[in-house]
Amino acid sequence: MENGRPKQKILYLITKSNWGGAQRYVYDLATHIPKERFESAVAFGGSGALKAKLEAASVQTIVVPDLERNVSLFKEARAFLNILRIIKEVKPGIIHLNSPKAGGLGALAARLYNLAVSCQLLGFRLKSLISNSLLTTKSYKLTTVFTVHGWTFKEKRKSFVKKMIEYASWLTVLLSHRTILVSNNDRGRARRFLFVQSKISVIHNGIEMPVFKDKDEARQILVEKIGQRLADKTFWVGSVAELHKNKGLEYGINALALIKNQKTIGGVASDKIAYVILGGGEERTDLELLIEREGLTGSVFLAGEYAGAAELLKAFDVFLLPSLKEGLPYALLEAGLAGLPAIATNVGGVPEIIEDMKSGIIIKEKRSKEIADALCFLLEHPEKRREFGERLIKTIETSYTIDRMIKETVAVYENC
Repeated sequence: MENGRPKQKILYLITKSNWGGAQRYVYDLATHIPKERFESAVAFGGSGALKAKLEAASVQTIVVPDLERNVSLFKEARAFLNILRIIKEVKPGIIHLNSPKAGGLGALAARLYNLAVSCQLLGFRLKSLISNSLLTTKSYKLTTVFTVHGWTFKEKRKSFVKKMIEYASWLTVLLSHRTILVSNNDRGRARRFLFVQSKISVIHNGIEMPVFKDKDEARQILVEKIGQRLADKTFWVGSVAELHKNKGLEYGINALALIKNQKTIGGVASDKIAYVILGGGEERTDLELLIEREGLTGSVFLAGEYAGAAELLKAFDVFLLPSLKEGLPYALLEAGLAGLPAIATNVGGVPEIIEDMKSGIIIKEKRSKEIADALCFLLEHPEKRREFGERLIKTIETSYTIDRMIKETVAVYENC
């Protein structure tokens, strides 16, 4: 309680409880929000790494039955009713929604909850199953905040599907009281959304300085994970990403295949260039087949998941982010704080972090040849690797701090 006022309860809702950028965002907010003013609870589908991390930090967690990424109308309906039940039980002042499905279901549930409470206060009786389960004697408005971690309609899909997703995204913003976008790129994509412009804010993700292992220790851990010792003076290219189509990892792998056709680059033999990918996901089998097909078994390695992957970033000489879709990627922020030169695609908020050819190299998506050319440039210009790394770390330390993100988010909560 601050100045005699009770704490405001915030219910964070997200679809999946695995560990990705959106989950990292929810974790950071729930654990860093001022505890003297706010009380946090986090609801999600499943029981993944997010649940374990939050419980270790003594944050209340709630599993939402039937809330999952795959679409099933029967499960959507049950998840919606479960969200309504959780709202009634937790009684938050703010529900902060993350991810498209949790956003849509949560925004609709919050509006219906407010309607049910208002009807009760006005003396009406709603006889439906939903209202009977919701009505309470407490009078308050439930405020909805929705964070977009990259618009889903930017993904490669059929045109009519993208239009449907765009409409659903607009509807979620319309139902929410405030919407947070993590990049100016996403803000530009929302300019054609009608009736909602005044409720949209841009707040860039922010992070704390990770605790990095030194290069030798990090490389030793990765060597054990890939099960193969790499030759001395190997040049390490690294990515930290979920093995998902949106991450564009196949284009990074194909770039290594192009480089292997050369004998030496910048004094480094092509057989001493390794690409190590940290992360797990549904595309692992397809990526393994691609690696084998391109003859890269001894050069490209899927290292699997590692808790606290950022700790190992100093193992790499260059960080590669070949994504097809991003909001504002935490992995790139972490790589920057590790002092790594970065090659990243021109998607989402990436160009807001990297200034091309000054603090990194920006490439077009789906261009393996551009990735190969950028890697060759950095191999041939070690002074540029140092320069890019030094400038990127200064940018992130100045503009992408967790303190700034928390301060700006609290301002949104207080001005809803």
